Amino acid sequence: MKPGRNEPCSCGSGQKFKHCCGRLEAAPVAGLAAAELGTAEDLLNNGRRLLGSRRPRLAADSFRAAISRQPNDLAAYLGLATAQRILGLISDAESTCEQALTLDPRSPGALVLRGELHTDRGQFEQAHELFERVRTVNPRYAPAYTSIAFHRRMQRADVSWFDGAQSLLKETLSLSDEVGLRYALGKYFDDVGAYDDAFDSYDRANELNKRRAGKYDEAYLTSHVARIIDQCDGSPMAGASDAEEPVFIIGMPRSGTSLAEQILASHPAASGAGEVIFWERAFELVSQGARVNLAQDYLHRLHARAPSALRITDKMPANFFYVGLIHSVFPRARIIHMQRHPLDTCLSIYFQSFFDPTPYANDLSSLAHYYQQYQRIMAHWRRVLPSHVLLEVPYEGLVQDPELWTRRMLEFIGLPWDPACLQFHRSDRAVITASRWQVRQKINAGSVGRWRNYAKHLAPLRSLAPEDLQ
Repeated sequence: MKPGRNEPCSCGSGQKFKHCCGRLEAAPVAGLAAAELGTAEDLLNNGRRLLGSRRPRLAADSFRAAISRQPNDLAAYLGLATAQRILGLISDAESTCEQALTLDPRSPGALVLRGELHTDRGQFEQAHELFERVRTVNPRYAPAYTSIAFHRRMQRADVSWFDGAQSLLKETLSLSDEVGLRYALGKYFDDVGAYDDAFDSYDRANELNKRRAGKYDEAYLTSHVARIIDQCDGSPMAGASDAEEPVFIIGMPRSGTSLAEQILASHPAASGAGEVIFWERAFELVSQGARVNLAQDYLHRLHARAPSALRITDKMPANFFYVGLIHSVFPRARIIHMQRHPLDTCLSIYFQSFFDPTPYANDLSSLAHYYQQYQRIMAHWRRVLPSHVLLEVPYEGLVQDPELWTRRMLEFIGLPWDPACLQFHRSDRAVITASRWQVRQKINAGSVGRWRNYAKHLAPLRSLAPEDLQ
């Protein structure tokens, strides 16, 4: 259900819909039957709007309809592959992208997307070969530079990449291209230890990104959290499901949710569904009195991704807003709460280029407020939920003693120990989150305390860690 343009967005950003998920001004068509009335160009644009409003299933329908009207529409194939990727349908996305490359083997957009799909599977060598091919075919194609930076550790020896990126920034670029390059340069400087230059690049990227993400509404998020606390005490709903398959991994973005999922999904009896878009809209439906069979709908989505797994993880971080509703629908499901030092968490968010620009992520003061509301609502869940449904896992503890915490997580979700969980970096499962490069590396504590390299820039976050930022 889509909120009205002046209603609060259900994604948890604390922003009115027209400024957040609904930032694309023209209203997208609600379904394929209506979309079939349009031209191929109308269908293409509708699919893009649906992607922008976080409705990839409907977007995919619109792109398919565009292709049926115009079978050689390269942009529609790329849109469809993007929607399929967001939905976790990686094999379908790969096939669609290959069709796009059949239409134009030298298409920079298709080559970069195919490379990104390789990274989802941990095939970084194949991905970098494609990214570098794009630089040969079109050395002015900015997304290739961005993809290169975010899927390997950059070095000072990467002179060609660095000079090319700097040269591009002297040209007139689209907003998205400039934002991507600024984040990529921040990543380069951070990798080589030039921390002041890194922060400056990230700061510029975030200032630019505010134009796309809109203004963060602190007052709305504060009242939204109050409404959730008032409405949700975790009591089971009538007809609640006794299913035990779902395992919810929650926490702030960049708190280790992808790592936890990768570890658990390496167990032979478990599978990872990634970030399932469901509970934010389910909360709006329930709060408006429109009861639906939430359990059946949600389980259908999980089982479509993993038909036979005993446990299926959903690592949508912002589900921390909806823990009460989740527990009321699935009282036997287990919830793992990843926690990381607040300064490392917020800095990592500020340094990350997300697929969907999010208002709170582009400003340190807004990040501090959002984090405080996250702490507020998690404190509520601890008070009202049975202790056996929530396991708190410290990111720092997980990376310093992975076997200890992996055993605790497996015991918590009712699975026996399996050593494959410690070899998570060798898994060939697709990962489409921003952490897909990190979760393919052996576990290490290198990112613990990273904030210290940037301490002098973090005054707006002082309230989150006053003893550390004295």
